[in-house]
Amino acid sequence: MKFAASPVLELTLPVWRSRFLLYVFVAGFGLLLGRAVYLQGLNNDFLQAKGESRYSRVMEVPANRGRILDRNGEALAISTPVKSIWAIPGETHPGKRQVARLAALLEMPQPEIEKRLSDAGRDFVYLKRQISPETAERVAALHIPGLFQSREYRRYYPSGDVMAHVVGFTGVDDIGQEGVELAFQERLSGKPGSRRVIKDRLGQTVEDVESIKAAQDGNDLPLALDARIQNLAFGQLKAAVAQNRAKAGAVVVLDVDSGELLALVNFPTYNPNNRSKLAGGQLRNRAVTDTFEPGSTLKPFTIALALETGRVRPESVIQTAPGTLSIGGATIRDAHVERALTVAQIIQKSSNVGAAKIALGLSPEAMWEMFRDVGFGSAPGLGFPGEAPGKVRPFRSWRPIEQATMSYGHGIAVSLVQLARAYSVFARDGELVPLSLVRVDTLPAGRRVMAPKTAAAVRAMLEMAVNRNGTAPRAQIMGYRVAGKTGTAHKQENGGYSADKYVSSFVGFAPASHPRLVVAVMIDEPSTGRYYGGTVAAPVFAQIMAGALRALDVAPDAPMQPIELPPEGQEVKESV
Repeated sequence: MKFAASPVLELTLPVWRSRFLLYVFVAGFGLLLGRAVYLQGLNNDFLQAKGESRYSRVMEVPANRGRILDRNGEALAISTPVKSIWAIPGETHPGKRQVARLAALLEMPQPEIEKRLSDAGRDFVYLKRQISPETAERVAALHIPGLFQSREYRRYYPSGDVMAHVVGFTGVDDIGQEGVELAFQERLSGKPGSRRVIKDRLGQTVEDVESIKAAQDGNDLPLALDARIQNLAFGQLKAAVAQNRAKAGAVVVLDVDSGELLALVNFPTYNPNNRSKLAGGQLRNRAVTDTFEPGSTLKPFTIALALETGRVRPESVIQTAPGTLSIGGATIRDAHVERALTVAQIIQKSSNVGAAKIALGLSPEAMWEMFRDVGFGSAPGLGFPGEAPGKVRPFRSWRPIEQATMSYGHGIAVSLVQLARAYSVFARDGELVPLSLVRVDTLPAGRRVMAPKTAAAVRAMLEMAVNRNGTAPRAQIMGYRVAGKTGTAHKQENGGYSADKYVSSFVGFAPASHPRLVVAVMIDEPSTGRYYGGTVAAPVFAQIMAGALRALDVAPDAPMQPIELPPEGQEVKESV
C-alpha cells in the first residue's frame, strides 16, 4: 500500500470553509484600513491629543500680588519671584551623590528627601517651596530626571516689625493670613493665567507655544498709614514698654478731618519676614482686637451728656467732700480729697465722686445712647480681621452702682481704636466720621452726635486737664495747645479686679484751637511702681503728637516757650 494512498490524506475540507476565512481576513483588513483613514485623515483630534500629551503641557502663570503702600507711596509689602521644587516620585531616581547635593542646596535632611521621593502612592510632591532663583538654577544643574520647578512669588515686607500688625502676611500659597493682607485678599490677589509649552523627556520647557489666558496682576493698595508717623509711634511705644517694664502697649494716630488711621502700632511685635518662631500672642493687633476698661478717659462723655441735657453747666458746682461716695454696699473714692468742684474741675482733677454724682442724675437710657452714638459697643467698621465691638451692657440691667462706675470707665469695655474715634467727636465739634485703613481722596461726611457748643465746652475742659494743675501736665507740647484725658484702671482678673495690675492710658488731640490729630496711648501692666496714665502714657502721647504735627507741617497755635513740668519722679495721682 502506498503512503500517498492513505485514507487520512485523502480527506479534504469543504470549499466554503476556506472562502469564509478569506472573507474574514479581507473584512478585518478593510476595517483597519477604514479606521486608519478615519483617524488620520478625517478625524485626527484624538491621536493628536494623545501625542501632544506626551510632550505638550498647560502651565499656570501666577499673577503678581498687588503692592501695599503707605499714603505717600512707600512700599510696605511687595512680591518677589521665587521657585518651588517638586517631583513625581515614581519617575525620580537620583543617585546618592545627587541626593546629597540636592539636600545641601535645599537645606533639608537627606533622609527627608529620600522619603518624599520614595512615596510611590503620590503623583506629586513638593520638596521645597519659595527658594531663590539662584538656588533653583543650581538644582537644575544637577539634571535629575523627574524633578521640576515652578515659578511663584514670595511676599517681602520692607518695614518688618514696625508695620507687622497692620499689614499682616501671606502664607506659602500667597494667600493673606493676617491683617490687611487677609482683609483685602480679593483686591490684592489678582487672577492666574495659563500657557501651553513643549517639554522634553526631562520635563524641561523647550518651547513656549501659546498663551491661553493672560494673568491679571492684583491691584496696589494705598493705605491711610503714614510711614513716618508709624515709625515714630513705634519707637516711642517700644521705649515706653521697656521703661515701664510693661506687658504690652498700643498707639493709634487718627486724622480728625478724614477719619484715616495714620498710625496703628502694637508692642510686642514680630518680623513677618521670619515667622519661624512666631507665637500666637504676637499676632494680636491689640489696638483693634483687644478691649479694656478705659477708666477716666470716659468721664468727658458723661459730662458731655449732662451738658447736652441741661443738667449742668461747666461752672456748676458739685460737692465731692469727703472724697467718697457710698452706693449700697460699695464705696467710690477719689485720689485726692477735694471739696466743691466745678464740672470743669471734675475733668481737670479727674474726680470719680464728681462724675458719679453727675451720672446718677442722668437716665441710664440716655447714657447708653451716648456710648452707642460715639461708637462703643459696635465694631469700628475698618474691615480688619477680628476687630472687637467692645461691651456696653443693656441699660435696663444697670444697677445704680453700675451706672455710677460707668461714668468713669468701669463696667464697660472698649478698644483703643474705638476710644480714639470717640474723642474725635470733641475735636470735630460734635461730629463722628467713619474710620478708614485705606487712603481716602474725598473727605467723608460726619454724623452729628452732640451739639457743637457741647463739644467746645468739653474741649476746653480737656485743655485744663493737660495744664500744670491737671492730671496730665506731661502731655503738654511746646508751641501747641493740647487737650486730652488720662485713664488709669485696675485690670479685671478671675472675675474681679487685680490689686496691682493696671491699664494706663491717655487720649488727646492737638492743636486744640483747630484739632488735626487724635492720639491714643495704652500701656498694659506697667510694673515699675508707676502706673498713673499721666505719668506712664501722657509722655508717650506728647512725643508722638509733637513729631506727627511737625511731619504734617501743622502750624503752632501757642507760644514757643519752655513747658513747666512737675519734678521727675513725682506722679500726678488720679482716681482709679
